[in-house]
Formats: sequence, structure tokens, C-alpha cells
Amino acid sequence: MSPVPFHVLPVLVLAQFAGTSLWFAVNAVMPDLQLAFGWPATAVGSLTSALQWGFIVGTLVFALLALADRFRATRVFLCCAMAGAACTVGAWAMVADFTVLLFWRFATGFFLAGIYPVGMKIASQWYRQGLGAALGYLVGALVLGSASAHGLRAVADALPWPSIMLGVAALAAAGGLLILTLGEPPQAPVRVTHLQWQALGMLWTDKRVRSSVLGYFGHMWEIYTLWVLLPLILGTRLSGVDLSCAAFVMLGSGALGCVLGGHAARRWGSARVAALCLGVSGLCCLLAPLLMHAPDVVFYAWLLLWGITAAGDSPQFSTLTARNSPPQAVGSVLTLTNSIGFAISTLSILLFVALSDGLPLGWVLTGLALGPALGLWALRPLVREGI
Repeated sequence: MSPVPFHVLPVLVLAQFAGTSLWFAVNAVMPDLQLAFGWPATAVGSLTSALQWGFIVGTLVFALLALADRFRATRVFLCCAMAGAACTVGAWAMVADFTVLLFWRFATGFFLAGIYPVGMKIASQWYRQGLGAALGYLVGALVLGSASAHGLRAVADALPWPSIMLGVAALAAAGGLLILTLGEPPQAPVRVTHLQWQALGMLWTDKRVRSSVLGYFGHMWEIYTLWVLLPLILGTRLSGVDLSCAAFVMLGSGALGCVLGGHAARRWGSARVAALCLGVSGLCCLLAPLLMHAPDVVFYAWLLLWGITAAGDSPQFSTLTARNSPPQAVGSVLTLTNSIGFAISTLSILLFVALSDGLPLGWVLTGLALGPALGLWALRPLVREGI
């Protein structure tokens, strides 16, 4: 098998980073919007959930229509990046109407279904070997993309908030154009003309796929709720630009976990790396009541470790699922898995945002440990196999 050209991975990473920057474009400017329009603190949970539900519907539609397997994946990525950018511009133009803003965030989530899982599909076409390491970089780009709005907010605090939203939209559009430079992989992808029902059924019937998928579901119970609550956690000690900087660092640290985990998987296997990350992040959940009141050095070290390990297992779940799925249905299997996983994360966000409004935050965070516990239980067969 001929080596993958050097430019492929950087292009994939940059395009994924740019496309997924849409994820928290509104969350990063929420303090400004709440000040301008008098929205309650729970508005951030509603807007995040609207985007998550859009992503769920989008991934379900993409999976049922097998769009990522029927059409050229790079073109699907381009169309969705452009559409997501347009939705963010629409959100900026109509931001004063909260109901309309919910619609635009839902639509943005819908088109993100053609960016995140489709990017993984493209990576699986190019990297038949070393997929775990490649997806480590790719999911790391997703994490940084999700954090980018907070980073942009931190470095451009003097700019009005519309500049943040429009800047993110432009970045996503650029990512869509960049992906076209890849062309076709050396081995032409298998194209299908109809939905692979039997392949999708592997989520439940194949023990290896079922194990990685259930582990991923446990991971999804924790990670996005942590990301949504992170500004609230940091807000107990920081505010303003300092909070945005810290949120970018803590959230973005997950990219380091993804990359390091990808390289570690080459030696120890994807299942063992995922299990290690789940175990450490679960412990971070359980220690929250104590560490919320710890000295600053311990407090920030805890959040940094949590950010690294909560995201570090994600590419390994995708790797395990992609390896054990039929080549002609990898895109649809990954997309359906994402759909169910994000439905779980949306329910988790709604539950924990509501609980955090009336209960001590440290004790609320311990409930996130249920996800890593499920993931560790599900991964046992794959860990024993060492794959």
C-alpha cells in the first residue's frame, strides 16, 4: 500500500477545525447577549440543546439516506460547511429574537452532521493503517474547533460580539473549501445506492461494534455537559477575558488528549487507551465536590486533566467502530452512532444544567461519572482482546 501523501492529514485537521468552530459560536458571546437582551442564565443550555437536537436529527437523516456513503464525502463536507456558515450569519442577523435564534442553532447542528462524522469517514478512506493516530489528530481538531470561539473571544475582547460570530462563519466556509484540495483517496471508496440496513444493525448484533458503541455512549453522557458547564465552573473564580482564556485552554486541552491517545493506541491498542481515559475522567467527576474548593493550582490542574481525558477517548471509539464496520457502510454506521450519542448528551445537558441551578455544582458534577462507568463496563471484551 502506497504511503499517504504528507498534506492529507494537515488538510483534514485544518478543515475539521474550521468546520466545527460553528459549535460554540453563540456560547462564546452569551455574556454579551444576556447583557444586551436580558436573557436568563439557562439560555445557554437551551441554545446548546437546540444545536444538539439539530445534530441528532441531521445525523439520523444522513444515516437513513446513507448520504456519506452514496455521494463523494468531500462534497458533502463542503456543502454542509457552507450551509452551517450561512446559518451562523442568519443567527447574527436575527439574534434579538430568541425563538428565531433557537431555529438557527438547530439548523447549524443539522449541517454539522455533514462535517464531524463525514470528516471521520474521509479519514478512514485515506488511512487504512494507523487510523487511531489519524483520528486522534482529527478529533483533536474538533475539540479545538469547539473551543475556538472562546479563544477568539479571549484574543479579540475589544471587538464587538458580532465580529466573533461572523469570524467563525468565515472560518467554517474556508474549511469547506479547503477539503476539496484532497481529491480522491488512492483506493476508490465503495459507493452504495441504498441504505445498508444490515450494516446499521451491527450496532446491536456485532459484539465488537456493540462494545465500542456503548462505550462511546458513556463518553457522550459526560463530555458535552462538561464543556457546557465549564464556564460555570470557572466562573466561581474568574470572569471576563480571564474566563474566556481559561475556558479555551481547559476545553482545548482535550486536543492534546486526542493526539497523545492516538499515538499511545499504536502500542497499547485503542480499547485500552479509551478505558484509561474513561477511568481518569470518571475519577475527576467523583472528586468534584472536593476539588471545587481546592487551592488554585490544584483546581486548574484538575480541570486540565479532566479536559484531556474526557476527550482523549473519543477518537479511539470512532477507530474501533470504523475498523469493525463494513467498508461500504462506515459513514452511515459512524453517523448513526453519533446521532444516538448526541441524543444522550442533549438529555445530559438539559438534566445537569437544570440541576446546577439549584444544587451545589460540585455534587452535581459527580453524576457525570455514570457515563465513564458505563463505558468501562462496555469496553471489557475489547480490552481483553487488546485491540
